[in-house]
Amino acid sequence: MKIKSIEAFVLKDTLEKPFYFSQWSYSERKICLVKLTTEDGIVGWGEGYGPADVLAAGVKFLASFVEGMNVLENETIWDVMYRRTLDYARRGILVASISAIDMAVWDAKGKILNVPVHQLLGGKKRDIITPYATGLYFREETDLPKALAEEALEYKELGYRAVKMKVGMTIEKDIEMVREVRKSIGEDMELMVDSNHAYNLREAIILSRAIEEYNIGWFEEPVSPEMYDHYAELRSATSIPIAGGECEYLRYGFHQLLKSNTVDIVQPDIASCGGLTEVKKISALTSTYGKEIVPHSWGTYIAISAAMHFISNLENIPGRMFNNQFFMEHDRTANELRDTVTVPDFEVKNGELVVSDKPGLGVEINEDALKKFCL
Repeated sequence: MKIKSIEAFVLKDTLEKPFYFSQWSYSERKICLVKLTTEDGIVGWGEGYGPADVLAAGVKFLASFVEGMNVLENETIWDVMYRRTLDYARRGILVASISAIDMAVWDAKGKILNVPVHQLLGGKKRDIITPYATGLYFREETDLPKALAEEALEYKELGYRAVKMKVGMTIEKDIEMVREVRKSIGEDMELMVDSNHAYNLREAIILSRAIEEYNIGWFEEPVSPEMYDHYAELRSATSIPIAGGECEYLRYGFHQLLKSNTVDIVQPDIASCGGLTEVKKISALTSTYGKEIVPHSWGTYIAISAAMHFISNLENIPGRMFNNQFFMEHDRTANELRDTVTVPDFEVKNGELVVSDKPGLGVEINEDALKKFCL
């Protein structure tokens, strides 16, 4: 089952209504998808997280080293890509390129063996996952706190049991927005906040203590991912669980995150941290520290489905008869690329997602839509 070709596609769509977060604004969605084709015509799809044009260049660089290899040997393929980039790309965009190819390898492998990816990972430990709605980005509104509160309520009415909102504007504005959203959704819905590393330690402590009364599920990326000691200090200064890891790469980066005792919840992005091959190792490492994993996922249904399979396979540590819920990020921001190019084999009903048993990742690609958005 040799790999015949690996292609990178850069897709772009202009948003009708731009939105922004603490670091920059979005006026378009742009992604890199990977198509892997075997000599027998089996196709696997992958996705990378990061600047799409740069990511695609990385995919093209790596493709020549793995074309001709046996697609069933994901560990060997991954090792070839890792060694070809180790000297100059231990972190960052080339690791995302590895992740995209690796994801396509797993999709093709599942289709060849006629089994879902969660079975390839070792087995499905749960049929039901609890998706949380990611939204509530900043935008131009006459009354932004009110608009965010209304958006959060819409997610609740759709059946979501948890929602994550952006913070990182100013401490005062953040407190107002969190207060209004909590008031809107009530106390029976989980609420998480994400600043995208907007604050220094002093500011993060002030904000954390101010919003503790609103029963926050976790504070995501409160400070710079470079400041491991600041993460650790913040954990000791607030009752809110601290989450992070979307800016980490490979098991080695996560080892640093974990041994520094920085977070309660680890958030690898499968489309950038090294792919499914590497995130399996990251999850084993995380389990030795007794931490929870909730992957970051912000792309099409290729990446979201990869997260679904991974979460369904996660260990429940220490474990009990009545298992706790396992969260999965479900991006609800505007994204025509996600909604028209990729078709998942799952839907969210009554706040639950039933894990797909379709071979591979279980995602269909609308190639007419792909051509429409392809640059």
